[in-house]
Amino acid sequence: MELLRKWLGHPEDIYNLLRFKMGGYRAVMPRVDPDSLGCGLRTCYRYLNQTSRSFAAVIQALDGELRHAVCIFYLVLRALDTIEDDMTIPVDVKVPMLHEFHSYLYQPEWKYMDSKEKDRQVLEDFPTISMEFRNLSKVYQDVISDICHKMGVGMAEFLEKKVDSQHEWDKYCHYVAGLVGIGLSRLFSASELEDSIVGQDTELANSMGLFLQKTNIIRDYLEDQMEGREFWPREVWSRYAKKLSDLAKPENIEMAVQCLNELITNALHHVPDVLTYLSRLKNQSVFNFCAIPQVMAIATLAACYNNKQVFKGVVKIRKGQAVTLMMDATNIQAVKAIMYQYVEEIYQKIPSTDPSSNKTQQVVASIRAMSLPGSSMASRHHYSPIYLSCAMLLAALSWQYLSTLSKATEEYVQTGEN
Repeated sequence: MELLRKWLGHPEDIYNLLRFKMGGYRAVMPRVDPDSLGCGLRTCYRYLNQTSRSFAAVIQALDGELRHAVCIFYLVLRALDTIEDDMTIPVDVKVPMLHEFHSYLYQPEWKYMDSKEKDRQVLEDFPTISMEFRNLSKVYQDVISDICHKMGVGMAEFLEKKVDSQHEWDKYCHYVAGLVGIGLSRLFSASELEDSIVGQDTELANSMGLFLQKTNIIRDYLEDQMEGREFWPREVWSRYAKKLSDLAKPENIEMAVQCLNELITNALHHVPDVLTYLSRLKNQSVFNFCAIPQVMAIATLAACYNNKQVFKGVVKIRKGQAVTLMMDATNIQAVKAIMYQYVEEIYQKIPSTDPSSNKTQQVVASIRAMSLPGSSMASRHHYSPIYLSCAMLLAALSWQYLSTLSKATEEYVQTGEN
């Protein structure tokens, strides 16, 4: 009943969940027809769907040959990431593997059979992935190989090194996510679906990745603590606690939330770059691919801001909310309106006693200046009374159906994957 009450409080979620399931998802993320693919590519898309629910959907919505290039790019980086994550591989073995991983793309027989990670199939059948990599146009191969090389070197650097300063936090996020943004941007330009400036402006592309990665790191504090990982920068958390793990103690919750708010403020500084980047895109499939994760991220930060629950459990946006974001974020004016909505939500929650309150207000003001809502989206959440009544009636009559529907849409709206 609690979920029902939440839905009744957000009737637009009910409508959009129904609209999404009954065909609306095809507008933002149509699926690839497997019968149109060769055996190798079919296998690659199967691995894509097995290793990522959210990215699989948006990748398959990309136009033309870019779709295959991004699919292979994702699987190559997933294989690299699996090597990094596998704690059963000795460091003296792992470091050379990370450094040389890009060269395995050109070794038809290379594979790794000893991983214990859940996504090990991308290593065990790496010959299929590398074969499809070599089938791509050289311009795509060069981008993927270059990014893979740089990322492997960066991952090796941080294997036994904690993130101390905010500069190192940016550097770590650059290696694991900023480089992905840069690589994708270069692929977009190489496909000629986007102008060359998109691939050339590495600073904006890097910000796209950093905003997503910092959001994940901030939200996943408790999960990372439980698994023995630490990604919050010591320079920040050490002002609030002696150990990062101390932030999860009930007696430290006030200081923990202040630390959380400071990191969210740091992440928000990337939003102006995100808006500038998105404003340059002209291909609809590329825009959807780039915009959807960004609006999910701003909604997640708004949910996490000043929220004690980050230190007690998992903070997630509602599934219906995620679907609404996916279906709305199809043009720059809509995205600006969404950004405006969520930074306003953050602004309303800024405690006057928070040490970062002035900085948070300043970054919110800069985002506001770039994202004043346009008339096209001014009424994005204003539905007529009869429409709302029908939606609520539908919820009451179709409770079991909607519960099933919520599960069915999960593969499209899961957020926060690497």
